[in-house]
Amino acid sequence: MHVSEATRAAIVAARAEAGAAIRKCREGAAFRAATTAFADCTDLPERAADRAEQLLDDPDLAATLIARLIEALAANPLFEPPLKAHRDALRTGAVLFDCPAASIAASITSASAMARLPPPRTIVFTGRMAVTRTIRAGGARLRRWRAEPIGPQFAAADAAPCTSLAPVRLQDGLVRRTDGRSRAQLICDAESDVVTLVATIRAGAAPLMREYDIDSGALLRIADADDRPSRTEMLLRFLRVAGRADAGACFEDATHAPGFHLRWAAMREWLALDAAAAAARLAEMACADPHAEVRTAAARMLPIVEQRLAAARCPA
Repeated sequence: MHVSEATRAAIVAARAEAGAAIRKCREGAAFRAATTAFADCTDLPERAADRAEQLLDDPDLAATLIARLIEALAANPLFEPPLKAHRDALRTGAVLFDCPAASIAASITSASAMARLPPPRTIVFTGRMAVTRTIRAGGARLRRWRAEPIGPQFAAADAAPCTSLAPVRLQDGLVRRTDGRSRAQLICDAESDVVTLVATIRAGAAPLMREYDIDSGALLRIADADDRPSRTEMLLRFLRVAGRADAGACFEDATHAPGFHLRWAAMREWLALDAAAAAARLAEMACADPHAEVRTAAARMLPIVEQRLAAARCPA
């Protein structure tokens, strides 16, 4: 597609002017009210959820959050609103507000796509608390499930199945709280598009999100609910591949992380990089790690590491 020089220049100018529009948006009453509401909730999930419910009780919240951006777009169609958008086969959405305690996103679930696509075979427990305002219910139902919260000794192999709860009919204007650490839900049977506004609470998240089979309730797979442990694993792997044996302190610190899965992932990378340096910490984890699976894995790995280190020291 050919873009004229004049259009290119206009795009550059629009980007240069975008900063002022973004500042106006963040200085607006709605944005400041949301920022203030969550200011003292960074580590308090229940309080953050309470504040989210208060904010989402306002039917005009979404409109007021982005009013300045809409004005800027009306004045200049080349203006690009700074909204993080997401799209899949079923939903289209955008993050309207983001702060350390919570994010607020709007989304549209397509009724036609729901009718066309095969029904989901799995359900995900996100591990996070969320508050949802149903703006347009679209005649949809909400299927619901329950699972035991993840405890300090959680083991996927021993996880109990999730169980279904009675579905509820969505209603326009309904505000509801969902604890994704023990509850999951799925919109179904929509007659028209479903529009929602969701506040996702960051504090108090479970270490893992879980995916279950809908028919049997069996746990299928787990993943990090927080992207920070995943980033840490990625960085440790980079250090290992780069041969940075001088970064032992980074691996040592990660083996003391709150998440048992990160502790063991860090130990695996450390052993692959510098088994001699990691051996003492491996022995500690075999004896005293808080999680039984980590203790077992470390105890099984310890004699293998010791044998290989002894063989490396032996001239024969």
